[in-house]
Amino acid sequence: MKLCMIGTGYVGLVSGVCFSDLGNTVYCVDKDQLKINKLNNGHIPIYEPGLEEILKRNLKQKRLIFTTDLKNAVINSDIVFICVGTPTKKNSNSADLKYVFNVANQLNKIIKKYKIIVTKSTVPVTTGDKIQNILKNLYRRKLVDIVSNPEFLREGEAIRDFLNPDRVVVGTESMKANKILKSLYLPIVKKSSRYFNTSRRGAEMIKYASNAFLATKISYINELANLCEKTNVNIKDISIGMGLDQRIGDRFLRAGPAYGGSCFPKDTRALVDTANKFKTNLSIVKSVIKSNNLRKSLLTKKIDNILSKKFTNKIITFLGVTFKPNTDDMREASSIPMINYLNKKGCKIRYYDPSGEKKEFKNLSNVKFYKNIASACLKADLIIVHTEWNNFRFLNFKNLVKKKNFKIYDLRNIYSLDKMKKSKIDYTSVGR
Repeated sequence: MKLCMIGTGYVGLVSGVCFSDLGNTVYCVDKDQLKINKLNNGHIPIYEPGLEEILKRNLKQKRLIFTTDLKNAVINSDIVFICVGTPTKKNSNSADLKYVFNVANQLNKIIKKYKIIVTKSTVPVTTGDKIQNILKNLYRRKLVDIVSNPEFLREGEAIRDFLNPDRVVVGTESMKANKILKSLYLPIVKKSSRYFNTSRRGAEMIKYASNAFLATKISYINELANLCEKTNVNIKDISIGMGLDQRIGDRFLRAGPAYGGSCFPKDTRALVDTANKFKTNLSIVKSVIKSNNLRKSLLTKKIDNILSKKFTNKIITFLGVTFKPNTDDMREASSIPMINYLNKKGCKIRYYDPSGEKKEFKNLSNVKFYKNIASACLKADLIIVHTEWNNFRFLNFKNLVKKKNFKIYDLRNIYSLDKMKKSKIDYTSVGR
């Protein structure tokens, strides 16, 4: 099939590249000419394991076309995917849909024959209705079907998630559109039960409901970790014991920092905003948002106790600063408020992250990026393990730090309490 992905952000790029690898011809459209040039030269703007190799392979096969020419891409495609950003509006909890509606208005001027318009961006319920209203003349003439097809890609695991999905959710009541999309997804939907057709509003709601539920699991286990610290119970045991119940499951039951990234923070806020518009009280989701915000300050303030409130000229090393491993995404990462706090306190902050230096810290005079773990840890007073990248799991801290009195604050519970005790390292973890 011939596909058009509008937007080459995370969703559009991963989906476009993977669709092309399945044998489709895919036009990926973006207004940023510099970005398009880099993509056409085989360079990806995000950190996603394995993506660059697949991109280069399909560029070579000429199944993948990066362009700024929206009109040409739409005219030459059967299905048009809207993959633009839907960030939180400033001074509001609602999703900013201006990019989505801008695309719809442009499509209104381009489309002359039947196309399926698919919203892959995460959008609040009724957004598809509004797109249909923008395209009402085309819809009346049966030249478009507007479909919701939310993505469920985890950063760092996106290729695997795309090619082996838990489910493909398609929101449409059009038999024609549903038949075409089912054919498109047939190569990756191994079981027919994994392809789920629902209403358009239903698909829009499923995406938000799923993310809010996973965010709830994270906040729940983080609050239990606080209680475990007070009652001398190991939160890891609680997570395992709970997760063995198949009704609960063990995923997203790992105590640590507040959730961050591109999805959970903005999607929980947008879901509450939608509920408010429909005069419905989502008290649980509201509590999750509040708990997550408190989590950032709680773990940051804990550093006060670890350092006995002696900050000046203390060398503090962060191992990992992204919100999770295998991504370069810094959106709402807990490291940002932590580093800002410690910087104001007069600490000398170093950080190492496998995904490279971060623009978020470039203007902070006492914050420096190091290109390897050894130089970042040397003579540190405190090492904060913020992100559980695999190359942090088997470190010999005494050899790295080369200093007698240093401390470790493990936000991911990577290391064994017993081993740290035997090594006589001043070690603090979460919920243990």
